[in-house]
Amino acid sequence: MFKTCIDNVRTSVPLVHNITNYVTVNDVANILLACGGSPIMSDEPLDVVDITSICGGLNINIGTLNERSIGAMFAAGKRANELGHVVLLDPVGAGASALRTNTALDLMKKLRLDIIRGNISEIKTLASGSGSTKGVDADVADAVTEENLESAVEFAKDFAARTGSIIAITGAIDIVCDDKTAYVIRNGCAEMSRITGTGCQLSGMMTAFAVANPDNMLEAAAAAVCVMGLAGEIGKSRMQDGDGNSTYRNRIIDVVYNMDGETLEKGAKYEVR
Repeated sequence: MFKTCIDNVRTSVPLVHNITNYVTVNDVANILLACGGSPIMSDEPLDVVDITSICGGLNINIGTLNERSIGAMFAAGKRANELGHVVLLDPVGAGASALRTNTALDLMKKLRLDIIRGNISEIKTLASGSGSTKGVDADVADAVTEENLESAVEFAKDFAARTGSIIAITGAIDIVCDDKTAYVIRNGCAEMSRITGTGCQLSGMMTAFAVANPDNMLEAAAAAVCVMGLAGEIGKSRMQDGDGNSTYRNRIIDVVYNMDGETLEKGAKYEVR
């Protein structure tokens, strides 16, 4: 099932326009290349309309906002909507500041978003209109656990129904859903949180998967989450004495580069609710 999703990315090589933060821009580009996609980066308002016009998808990441990039997000998003392109919003740090929260809410209001991907605190902030996060990380009090999983799934489905978007909540347990069906995913490992940008990388890769699988976007988004989590598991197993988070980042990208459909099908850990 997920094999088809990754195979379609490798075959079609989707071009993804990324308006992403400058902390992780290089890693986002590399993970897109690794999974079989093609990245292009632009956050200049005078440039983004032309750039997004030649792409198949737009990945909007609010991790390092400024007035110029905010204008670029709306301009590119409007053009992507006009062309029927996939648009993904990664509301990094929504709840941490008024600017991040209000920008994310305004993007939701003015653009048609195919996918919203964030941690549980960011998604709760968007759902309620306000909230709090631990910087750009999820608040421990919000964490999805086995004990609150059922209510978290219902919350995500309800938010999907309200927005018309696929909702991807990532953490120790991941939830990817529309208003009817949820994938609960248990790939990944805690060490991935020691690398900056794994979520940003996932958003770029998820956009490519959605572009390459337009008739099966929910499954494609879930497949991307499994790819990233499985890459974290395999990458961790290859760590050696003296390796740290910088090596681990590279190993994850390398695993994605070498991952095939059979490996993904065998290693994906998920259930459908």
